[in-house]
Amino acid sequence: MIKIGVLHPGEMGVSIAAAATNSGNQVYWTSENRNSKTHLRSEKYGLLDASSLSQLTQNSDIIFSVCPPHSAEEVAKSVIDQGFKGYYLDANAISPQRTIKIGNMMESNGIHFIDGGIIGGPAWNPKETWLYLSGKDAKAIADCFSNGPLETKIIGDEIGKASALKMCYAAYSKGTTALLADDSGFSEQTNRRVTRVTAKAWRFEGEMHEIASTFQEAGLPNGFHEAAAEIYRHLAGFKDSTETPSLDDVLNTLRK
Repeated sequence: MIKIGVLHPGEMGVSIAAAATNSGNQVYWTSENRNSKTHLRSEKYGLLDASSLSQLTQNSDIIFSVCPPHSAEEVAKSVIDQGFKGYYLDANAISPQRTIKIGNMMESNGIHFIDGGIIGGPAWNPKETWLYLSGKDAKAIADCFSNGPLETKIIGDEIGKASALKMCYAAYSKGTTALLADDSGFSEQTNRRVTRVTAKAWRFEGEMHEIASTFQEAGLPNGFHEAAAEIYRHLAGFKDSTETPSLDDVLNTLRK
């Protein structure tokens, strides 16, 4: 049994935590400064409350970071400040450059760093969500999910490789959604895709900036995904909406 701390169990994070629990591990979270929805999710799936970040880092052999892209460095620094010395998985949608920066920061403080990229939605069903891993200690993370339903694949020893894969995938999938969001003449399937993305749009702005940075570093144009970030920024007001808005509501928000 491995002791794992999850920062922070949102819709994706709690599914990763549940998959680790399903493989016989003990999974912790911290209720400090978290909202009621996070409390309910964590309790529902049997996560153990370490109450504070200090206690969580003391309890955990491995820490998973699953947070919005713009928070990735801040979360990593907060773990370093607690004196953690175990394994740290950054599974956030960030550029390879940012991943390497965080990895160097972690390694210089005696922390084993693993790069992760999640492809798919919350991991509740087998063969639907994959955690791609890179780094010399990647197997330590893959072993946490031996019973599924989260699938894992190690793609190399190099930090940044898993993040690069995530950026390429998200560049297509979420970038396309942003492109389609400004035209009501597409099929009903496209309309559903545009309206359903609204509740998570606040997260995707940061992810688009990370993709733009990835492309720029590779000598490729980054303008489209910077523009996509602006689309998602305008839709951020739909965060935590309990109902899916109509397409007219989405388009009116963009026009404003």
